[in-house]
Amino acid sequence: MKKVLFTATVDSHILHFHIPYLKYFKENGYEVHVATNGDKEIPYCDKKHVISFERSPLKVDNLKAIRQLKKIIDKEKFDIIHTHTPMGSVVTRIAAMKSRKKNKTRVIYTAHGFHFYKGASKKNWLIFYPIEKLLSRVTDTLITINNEDYELAKNKFKCKVEYVHGVGVDPDKFNFNMTEEEKKTLRKSLGLKKSDYVMIYPAELSIRKNQGMLIKVMKELLKNSDSFQLLLPGKDSMNGLYQKMVKELGLENNIKFLGYRTDINKMLQISNLAVSTARQEGLPVNIMEAQIAGIPAVVTNCRGNRDLVIDGTNGYVVEIDDVKDMANKIKWIKSKSKEVKLNKQYFLNNIVKEMDKIYK
Repeated sequence: MKKVLFTATVDSHILHFHIPYLKYFKENGYEVHVATNGDKEIPYCDKKHVISFERSPLKVDNLKAIRQLKKIIDKEKFDIIHTHTPMGSVVTRIAAMKSRKKNKTRVIYTAHGFHFYKGASKKNWLIFYPIEKLLSRVTDTLITINNEDYELAKNKFKCKVEYVHGVGVDPDKFNFNMTEEEKKTLRKSLGLKKSDYVMIYPAELSIRKNQGMLIKVMKELLKNSDSFQLLLPGKDSMNGLYQKMVKELGLENNIKFLGYRTDINKMLQISNLAVSTARQEGLPVNIMEAQIAGIPAVVTNCRGNRDLVIDGTNGYVVEIDDVKDMANKIKWIKSKSKEVKLNKQYFLNNIVKEMDKIYK
């Protein structure tokens, strides 16, 4: 029986993005293995391996992880290894070097957004770019999910480079109609009035996602109208810093910190606009899901965001930390209230077809 191994630093990455591909391999007669640093149960997985992956390149546990994973790879003799997440992929490709030559194992790496990009710090370029360039020599196929990464990898790296339209979003998640009563109940539970103009940014609270900019945008918007409401569902990785900022600016009534939620598809049904103030993206699922739900977006000009939002067509793109321009674009789009559609090339079934060609 053929064997495939999926690796990522954490279980959540596999669970959020790769279950359809584990299912694909299962249905195509493969024995499916997964290696992460967690012990959660993974659907369609025949064998789970717990490896000492660490996110930081400076952690010595990654050396231990290389030894652990090499032992498994040498024993199992996988036909395909598909690796994800920056450090998970570094460890995996080093561990698989011998098996590539001896067992003809094919190593595929999906870059969900390089840490080096236009506008990234010199430190990121000095640390991550040389590592990725070197390891491209032991990568059979490198998959990129946005145009900037694709062009860079194609021109600079020594491996086959493919462009795939993200991990795919499932339109079936949005194939439902909420009744007016259900919408009213959800709005009430979130402290929203029918007259409110609701914006949503589902994302981890972090420096990378840059919600601080959005808080300042809200301060600007509320100078002229109190109808703007901002929903911020997502895990807090800032230890309450953004909540403190909101309190200091007196915006508690208009910005809702909602924590981790599993009903984003329903929240989008009661939202008017998607927003993103990210400094860095791969290809943002939150914007794709908003477009499936038919709502426009105002986003910052970073890789990934600008792949999805065409300025003036399905939303607007503003420069990072340009608070006034973002506020103006939000006010402009509010006055137009247009509907949008996500290009079907980003749908999950089409991404599975793209991946099928690469796997075969």
